[in-house]
Amino acid sequence: MDEQKQKGVLYVVPTFLSDTQALGVLPMSVKKIVENLRHFIVENEKTARKNIKKIAPNLSQSEIIIHPLNKFTPREEYEMYLNPCLQGAAVGIMSEAGCPGVADPGAEIVALAHEKGIRVIPLVGPSSILLSLMASGLNGQSFSFLGYLPIEKNERRIRIKEIETNSRRYQQTQIFIETPYRNVKFLKELLRHCKSDTKLCVACDITSQNEEIKTQPISVWEKEDLERYHKRPTIFLLLATP
Repeated sequence: MDEQKQKGVLYVVPTFLSDTQALGVLPMSVKKIVENLRHFIVENEKTARKNIKKIAPNLSQSEIIIHPLNKFTPREEYEMYLNPCLQGAAVGIMSEAGCPGVADPGAEIVALAHEKGIRVIPLVGPSSILLSLMASGLNGQSFSFLGYLPIEKNERRIRIKEIETNSRRYQQTQIFIETPYRNVKFLKELLRHCKSDTKLCVACDITSQNEEIKTQPISVWEKEDLERYHKRPTIFLLLATP
């Protein structure tokens, strides 16, 4: 027990989904914790420093130690990143947007912290997946996040059909994402392959001034101007009728 008390904490720190005021989406408790952190594990140093400055403007940037976590980070460095926790200091892990470990890097660091007996504390903040589900009007009792669908045309068509079938069978909301510059093409594929009465929610620019969240049947989406979703961060949610 004494050894556990001597270890520092790994804070899972949420950040912004859009260019908003810090206290508009993050509680004061996050600000107070970040102000006392000196070690951060992040996807991109430039973005992280910008976000940290928005959350805790009085924290000196020169005091911050940044550890990069991306596809180029050697796994052997993960343990080094948690050494401050083993020495009694707290560490914060942040992604580029939203919540680390949820459709973003971070899970492997968190898993390693558990292995080492380091306490992990998730902080409250915006998740585009949950916010879009909350605003969709679709089934929030049973849902599945699927990440990105296949890029290859035929594989994607098969996967869309499979997703719609599963949604109908289990009455489960299916949630997925796409690279923003492919949004329009992806939407057209959904309209082409899904049944007309299947409900689709498109949740775009969540928490920003340009936020747009709309749920309607495929038959209605076919009449919409889809070009407005080009290059905008978007979550897609689908629920097929039984």
